[in-house]
Amino acid sequence: MRIGVPKEIKTLEHRVGLVPSSVKEFTSRGHEVLVESGAGAAINFSDKHYEAVGAKIVPDARSVFEMSEMIIKVKEPQASEIAMLKEDQVLFTYLHLAADVEQAQGLMKSGATAIAYETVTCKDGRTLPLLQPMSEIAGRLSVQVGSYNLQKHMGGNGRLIGGVPGVKPAEVLIVGGGVAGFHAAQMATGLGANVTILERDNERMRFLDEYFHGRANIVYSNTDVLESSLRQSDLIIGAVLIPGASAPKLLKKSDLVEMIPGSVFVDIAIDQGGCAETSKATSHDDPTYIVDNVVHYCVANMPGAVPLSSALALNHSVLPYALQLAEKGWKQALRDNPSFMKGLNICGGHITHSAVAEALNMSYEEPEQKLAA
Repeated sequence: MRIGVPKEIKTLEHRVGLVPSSVKEFTSRGHEVLVESGAGAAINFSDKHYEAVGAKIVPDARSVFEMSEMIIKVKEPQASEIAMLKEDQVLFTYLHLAADVEQAQGLMKSGATAIAYETVTCKDGRTLPLLQPMSEIAGRLSVQVGSYNLQKHMGGNGRLIGGVPGVKPAEVLIVGGGVAGFHAAQMATGLGANVTILERDNERMRFLDEYFHGRANIVYSNTDVLESSLRQSDLIIGAVLIPGASAPKLLKKSDLVEMIPGSVFVDIAIDQGGCAETSKATSHDDPTYIVDNVVHYCVANMPGAVPLSSALALNHSVLPYALQLAEKGWKQALRDNPSFMKGLNICGGHITHSAVAEALNMSYEEPEQKLAA
């Protein structure tokens, strides 16, 4: 198979779909890999690094899209990239379609087969192996950026996250105890903050309670608890996720006026539309805005701030699946692995993931039907 790796063009996105070590796995199996010149330069992978492992360097994205059977990216395709997709191509990347109707419509019109990292599951039907590494990084970053924005010159209330002797540390509220929330809690407790995790799954609460062993408060989440917790928190981290679907709007605009002036809200769920009524996607060059004296950090590609670590972590997870697509062809690879099939979001001009279709209020076709066709 001929695999294409274009340079990412989303604002300040420096990750790359395949790092050289991953490219070598394809070329050593007889596949051809086309890499856009400069695709990995921002994280110190030069064209020469790619050529050394057998990749062919091409001058621009158009060349990549024209000659490739499968496109491997990191972020969702931008409008100019969607325009270059073809009916016989496979796109393998993050899509986050539930919050992006224009992208969904563009991909449907292209006729390409779009497989989304974020909806591939493990056999348990719950674990998201290709989203997990980025959730881990986003969770850890959320505390770093949150503590930075608590500084007064950034619009925060001036609370030091770990406190000092005689002065209490910051109150950190983490809404959602999944992968991102867990890693946020690790960072926040490590910095000495007072941490509360709101969670609704009993099994997950028991795991969190056993792991943190009193270093974080594990509390069952309901509307009353959330509202009272928001009023007492310096840093709030939204870490809720419904695979493929829009994030629930748990933080209401009316809650903001009751919160501590200068408190900071970091919305990890912004890729799926955000978990606050006041959330809107931002970028690394303009990451925050203030509503009712609450600082909002809603960067839609948080892991892009640490692109070297992120690209390597993502490649480690994506590579086995990408190799299956290349070795077997996309139809057989998905037939052989029903959990992988859940990554199929768009095929033959139709949405093939029920949660995405529901979020966008569009029609849905069973992925098995598209495979049979």
